[in-house]
Amino acid sequence: MRKLFLPLCMLLLIGGCKKSELDVANSSPAADKSIDIVKYKEESSQSPHVTPPNAISEKLLPDENESAQPSVAPKKIDTIAKKVIKNGNMRIQVGDIKKAQTQVADILKKNNAYIQTEQFQNTDVDDNLDLVIRVPHKNFDALINSFSDGVGSVLSKNISSDDVTEEYTDVSIKLANKRIYLEKYRDMLRSASTTKDMIEIQEKIRELEDEIDVAEGRLRFIDDRVNYSTLNLSLYKEKVRSSATSKIGFGSRFGDSVTEGWNSFVSFLLGIISFWPFLLLIPIIIYLWRKWKGGRPK
Repeated sequence: MRKLFLPLCMLLLIGGCKKSELDVANSSPAADKSIDIVKYKEESSQSPHVTPPNAISEKLLPDENESAQPSVAPKKIDTIAKKVIKNGNMRIQVGDIKKAQTQVADILKKNNAYIQTEQFQNTDVDDNLDLVIRVPHKNFDALINSFSDGVGSVLSKNISSDDVTEEYTDVSIKLANKRIYLEKYRDMLRSASTTKDMIEIQEKIRELEDEIDVAEGRLRFIDDRVNYSTLNLSLYKEKVRSSATSKIGFGSRFGDSVTEGWNSFVSFLLGIISFWPFLLLIPIIIYLWRKWKGGRPK
């Protein structure tokens, strides 16, 4: 029994040592690294490797047909307030042009308005003073009422309002999109590697800058017309006829007609006399014709 028990104990001891060595080997860093390498190879096989482009190609340029639908979402446009342009035309008959000018100047000062253009015309029948007035939008109605009440007799008045909110919104959205494309082209220009790409991108940038300038100018013009309304004011004074002219009766007119007829006859007679050199040629022409006719053989 003792002889069998001793070999069995040795075998069990040797088996336990080998099992502990295998556990230590499995938990070593080298095993972890091998597992990571296998995992990396499996992941790399599932997703292919993409190399970055070496140069900017013409295909990278945005298509013109895609301008209406940019890949980059445009900035949100704030809600635009209602844009209304007011214009007016007035013709007022006054008794004195200079006095009316003074009244107009006072009314303009009260309403923070100013005269853009001024034109005066003096004829035999009347005097006309034409003014183009710019007034803040909020004071337009008060200005019209002031002219209607205290300056003179209103002969005609025409007021119009034009809502340009839709146009203003459309131009603003297009302007925002063009600015986004301009930034994209500038980024592409910094990354361009060929001269051809640089020239084409610079040309696109120049066209966009011109379009942006035009759109900004249009918005400034609309803002100016909205903020300041325009009124075309015409002051009219009819000249009074003199008493000598206004009291002319039928007898005086008959005498004037006889005198005018006589003057016309005298003018006609003097015109005929002015042709006296040609009258002297008539007898000479008749004499030569008779002599030539009498000398002809029968």
